Amino acid sequence: MLHSKLPDIGTNIFSRMTALASECGAINLSQGFPDFPAPQALREAMARHAVQGHNQYAPLAGLAALRETLASQLVNDRGVDCDPDTEITVTPGATVAIYCAITACVQPGEDVIVLDPCYDSYEPAITLSGGRAVHIPLDAQTFTPDWERIESAITPKTRLIIVNSPHNPTGAVFSRHDLRCLETMATRHDLYVISDEVYEYLVYDGAAHHSVLQLEGLRDRSFAVFSFGKTLGVTGWKTGYCVAPPALTAELRKIHQFVCFVAVTPVQQAIADFLQNLPGYPGQLAEDYQARRDRFCSALAGSRFRLTPAAGTYFQLLDYSDISDQPDTVLCDIFARQHGVACIPVSVFSQAPDPEQRLLRFCFAKQNAQLEEAAQRLCKI
Repeated sequence: MLHSKLPDIGTNIFSRMTALASECGAINLSQGFPDFPAPQALREAMARHAVQGHNQYAPLAGLAALRETLASQLVNDRGVDCDPDTEITVTPGATVAIYCAITACVQPGEDVIVLDPCYDSYEPAITLSGGRAVHIPLDAQTFTPDWERIESAITPKTRLIIVNSPHNPTGAVFSRHDLRCLETMATRHDLYVISDEVYEYLVYDGAAHHSVLQLEGLRDRSFAVFSFGKTLGVTGWKTGYCVAPPALTAELRKIHQFVCFVAVTPVQQAIADFLQNLPGYPGQLAEDYQARRDRFCSALAGSRFRLTPAAGTYFQLLDYSDISDQPDTVLCDIFARQHGVACIPVSVFSQAPDPEQRLLRFCFAKQNAQLEEAAQRLCKI
């Protein structure tokens, strides 16, 4: 019998809840994807490039036109200069970029700090590299990091810390102060950093996204990971990119070439065209998604759920403490089967969930009619 390298891993919660939503005919607010069309110009560009024959391998690092466009975008949106040839790598999805970065950094027996609740792809990649994930909880109320507690967990074996802002599943957003604390800690202990910034443009209420690329002490030791799936609403195109200094990029590309080699060519062509023609498009996203968040939250005003509007991402947490004391994993099943709304239990994102928390994650990247109907059903609970 094959000895599993991931014996505790099964089908992830997103696939299970999406399948349950389909089985029950429930409104699917579980898996994070928009149910409205991506920009027509983007879709037309994809079709045009495929028909024109741009269907063979792209360069390992990604198409030059796309990498150059991304370098310009980083200057315009973040004030960050980077070399498109030696610091930007296009990958088939942000998850692949994170996997390659972890694999490039972590040696057997080394520790990686992750902040719970954390996205479910981090620990398996650490385990497959022979490392050990060290889970440190975020604040149970605000989901902000306790930097003193995090630093106290660092040992001579600690190689890497993985951070995520805007944060999935909670919607919390790192402040500039948080990144300064991370910079001080990573520099003091000579740690590498993977910064999962796939929701970079989805920050609300006039706040700004702060990237590790903007701080000198983090820029030299960080892999910053981004997703066109999130920014352009094409999660099925599975295309993202990683920005890192030349030495780290070189190591990431060594792994990348044997994991998947290249990202899809006509997708890269289409994204490059779209961003060259509409460079301001990503900056318009926050207004639209905030309106969807506000619509969903306002429609829940008469419910028994408690909530604080999400600061970022396209996920909204609802506290069901006044409704039930059942585990969130049980309640998600009940809500899908009995009330026709599928969501995600927050406890699955933590190694040791807070037993007092009663939180569910709902995706509001949906059409207004879907959000309103889902809220009506939830208000009846």
